[in-house]
Amino acid sequence: MMVLVLIVAGLVVVALLMVLFAPYIRKYSAGGTCMSMARLDGKTVLITGANTGIGKETALDLAIRGARVIMACRDVEKGEEAAASIRRIYCKANVEVRELDLADTSSIRAFVQRLLREVDHLHILINNAGVMMCPYVKTIDGFEMQLGVNHLGHFLLTYLLIGLLKRSAPARIVVVSSLAHNVGWIRFHDLLSQGSYNSGLAYCQSKLANLLFARELARRLKGSSVTVNSVHPGLVRSDLVRHSTIMSLLFSLFSLFLKSPRDGAQTSIYCAVAEELHSLTGKHFSDCAPASVAPRV
Repeated sequence: MMVLVLIVAGLVVVALLMVLFAPYIRKYSAGGTCMSMARLDGKTVLITGANTGIGKETALDLAIRGARVIMACRDVEKGEEAAASIRRIYCKANVEVRELDLADTSSIRAFVQRLLREVDHLHILINNAGVMMCPYVKTIDGFEMQLGVNHLGHFLLTYLLIGLLKRSAPARIVVVSSLAHNVGWIRFHDLLSQGSYNSGLAYCQSKLANLLFARELARRLKGSSVTVNSVHPGLVRSDLVRHSTIMSLLFSLFSLFLKSPRDGAQTSIYCAVAEELHSLTGKHFSDCAPASVAPRV
């Protein structure tokens, strides 16, 4: 009985301390903030997965800076709702929604064909969309969903837009990766997880692929005035973990220690606009500062 009383008392003390120090915890958890005041008037930006979370917050910030923001979304209805929300916050926002399903290469090609007909320049591409720890399912083209959407879909999209980005130079490509890349490895013997599937490891593999892609693309584009950098947004309160009951529970329990979507968007914004990064390429960032990567990268 005494042990139970002590446990309850301990939990009450911890809860009170968390309430007392909540403002300080949130401030610490927020991480770095993009301090650049750079304007993007006359610039065109493309953001994938911009209808929710850090993608939507990135779209809002860059629209306020004067950019024309193209929100590439799988769900056009939700994309339009997000665009309307951005316009309510900033009435002058030049945002438009285009349909893009990164799980379907025909959708990617159709999206790019239309974009190339209607857009003369593309100054910033932010590969932000992603799925996390979903049940095993394949894309339209037969790829494991996380690798297909997080890496292969963005790979094709970027490849098809390289010419436009070069013609628009100076231009920037921002690839949203994750700290999870540190525990990922590329399973060349079973790349599409047909032999075995672990949703967490598949996610980590896709995030490692993101980072490797960013590094190699930066090397190949050196001297073109198109820079490529990757980012870790941090642990963000979003619906990205909706496929994992355990992760959803943990995120609920420790929400105080998580970033808001606005906080999570800061590093993507920083890499997209910061003046001091105008020629820096092939780097990885977290909390608006250079970050280390896995030794094998």
